[in-house]
Amino acid sequence: MSNPAQNRPLQSIVSPHIHRAIALKSQDVAQRNRAIHVLSLDHTHRSARVIRSQHRLRFPREHTLVTARAKVQRTIYDAHGTMDDWQDSMVRAEGDQPANDPTVNEAYDGLGWTHAFYLQVYRRNSIDNDGLPLQAVVHYGTDYDNAFWDGTRMIFGDGDNDLFNRFTTAIDVIGHELTHGVTEYEANLVYSGQSGALNESISDVFGSMIKQYALKQRVDQADWLIGAGLFTAKVHGTEHHGPALRDMANPGQAYNDPLLGKDPQPGHMDHYDPTLEDNGGVHINSGIPNRAFYLTASKLGGYSWERAGSIWYETICDPRLRPTAQFSDFAKLTLENAEKLYRYGSLEWTAVRDAWDRVGVPIPVPAMGAR
Repeated sequence: MSNPAQNRPLQSIVSPHIHRAIALKSQDVAQRNRAIHVLSLDHTHRSARVIRSQHRLRFPREHTLVTARAKVQRTIYDAHGTMDDWQDSMVRAEGDQPANDPTVNEAYDGLGWTHAFYLQVYRRNSIDNDGLPLQAVVHYGTDYDNAFWDGTRMIFGDGDNDLFNRFTTAIDVIGHELTHGVTEYEANLVYSGQSGALNESISDVFGSMIKQYALKQRVDQADWLIGAGLFTAKVHGTEHHGPALRDMANPGQAYNDPLLGKDPQPGHMDHYDPTLEDNGGVHINSGIPNRAFYLTASKLGGYSWERAGSIWYETICDPRLRPTAQFSDFAKLTLENAEKLYRYGSLEWTAVRDAWDRVGVPIPVPAMGAR
């Protein structure tokens, strides 16, 4: 039976450069084969992602009014280690008691926290702002080392218990992947180059905020790591913390491992990587806007989703954000939305301006406003 995800876009949490390093450097045949399999699947979905993006451009969606009656609708399916059609394998529906399988419950809870965050903080009615039911598939494939949003639902691999743990353990990973859906419905950022890196960064930003929201953490209490706990003890971290997929506060410091190499993310435009791999380095160069958000939130303090998050959310919903937006275009809009939400010269406006300056992203003069 065919895999439903075969005809939908894939935006996975683990960067291809990590799997590529494993495929090229590992002396373990099983590790190499798993990495090659993940890379192959990602390649299969690239053309589908482009088709879906073009469809969004041709058929924009109108928003509906969010009401207080907006409710989460979750359904969890079990693929039982296959990549086949799982529509007849529902294991937990909305309101059901917890299952005996922790993977099912982690997926269920992660979907719930993401829905609650968007609804309670930004009054957004699910991923599409129109009450989209949230679906997830667990136990996808055999030792599958990734998780992704396929355009309709979340797909979770179990990891291999060698280099990767199960992918339902990290709530920021769930928030990250579901936010790809939010970005798809709002900005439809082209998944390539700087617009693709913005796409990835937005998912990291909101994934991190969803974790902070669930843990009730203020900015100075958060670890700002994406995917902490996904790697097993075999993978080396840095002198500052255990391994993670990305470090928003210090891009390039998420891991430093003999097999995976050193985290290649830059935190400043001086080190922007023009690579042709990974759709122009979308998982690598996202470190630059990631750090800009971290700096903004740190300057403002409190809870990240209150002021910094509101500015970023307003920006991804801004109709002026073009699908091919570059870093400077996005920075310009964040500054303009900071002025719209607060005022010109306010602490919020200044924090946004200074953050982009510190990561080397220039903001065009018109962003300062024709006053």
